[in-house]
Amino acid sequence: MADAYIYDAVRTPRGKGKKDGSLHEITALSLASQVLEALRDRNDLDTARVDDVILGCVTPIGEQGADIARTAVLAAGWAQTTAGVQVNRFCASGLEAVNIATAKVKSGEAEFAVGGGIEAMSRVPMGADGGAWPVDPSSAFKTYFAPQGVGADMIASKYGFSRDDVDAYSVESHKRAAAAWAEGRFKNSVIGVKDQLGLTILDHDETIRPNTDMQALGGLNPSFAMMGEMAFDSVINQRYPEVERVNHVHTPGNSSGIVDGSAGVLIGSLEAGQALGLKPRAKILGGASIGSEPSIMLTGPEYVTRKLLGKLGMTPDDIDVWELNEAFAAVVLRYMQALNIDHAKMNVNG
Repeated sequence: MADAYIYDAVRTPRGKGKKDGSLHEITALSLASQVLEALRDRNDLDTARVDDVILGCVTPIGEQGADIARTAVLAAGWAQTTAGVQVNRFCASGLEAVNIATAKVKSGEAEFAVGGGIEAMSRVPMGADGGAWPVDPSSAFKTYFAPQGVGADMIASKYGFSRDDVDAYSVESHKRAAAAWAEGRFKNSVIGVKDQLGLTILDHDETIRPNTDMQALGGLNPSFAMMGEMAFDSVINQRYPEVERVNHVHTPGNSSGIVDGSAGVLIGSLEAGQALGLKPRAKILGGASIGSEPSIMLTGPEYVTRKLLGKLGMTPDDIDVWELNEAFAAVVLRYMQALNIDHAKMNVNG
């Protein structure tokens, strides 16, 4: 089995996912194709050598529907022989795309493959594609399903994280993100997004709040208390009766933002990279997937990390720098608690 290497990784800035966001006028197809154009141009890449482009998309409907990955390949002017496919694994869709691209390279099915993601949330709203859980109460009841925000509040309640804990994590995260930008840590990975005239309309993340503090966050109301009162608190309490009540601690200030953006990772074998004169930036040791309990589904990262480390014969102490999706502050706090990870090693760029 071949080894898989990362040769390049680029992303757009994160634009505020609302109608007044800087990327609202840019289509999802344009965002994705600009990422592919950058991967080609930065590496003088013969795109005919790339076997597949896999893009994760959580809401594949409307202008993000059909097979946006294949459409983006053509829109970016890549070789027509490069295939493209869209995949959906909810919030892990982009990571799953990278896992699939890696598997294709390791198996020898592909010399090069791109894994990435696309989401224009200001244009294609979250939940617009429906699904059984949001539209069929019986399916939600049978599986103890709760919306992620209520589930995150249960994580905080079950594992002992207070409102001050989650707010403090958010303050530190924004400070780290601002410092990362100020120090130029993203200068080689973030590309400016251009409009139809070729003018750059956004070249920085739009959702960083470097001046946020505990006082400002403390004035925000919980985002999911009303949703919990409607029914979901009782549903989730049936699953976790040992928790007296759900303490709703998450607000817009300590939850992840709604954004527009796209990203892509160029993955290939060592031999394929050498043939094109490309220098590998990292070796991918492995990947893993797992399902988790649906009412607090965001505890899944702990279990899949243990699964992957076990496969690789490693322990958490072998990892120097960690990156975890900051969907909600309590999710990262629980992950660090469960795996005994020093905060100094976690999400160093905010």
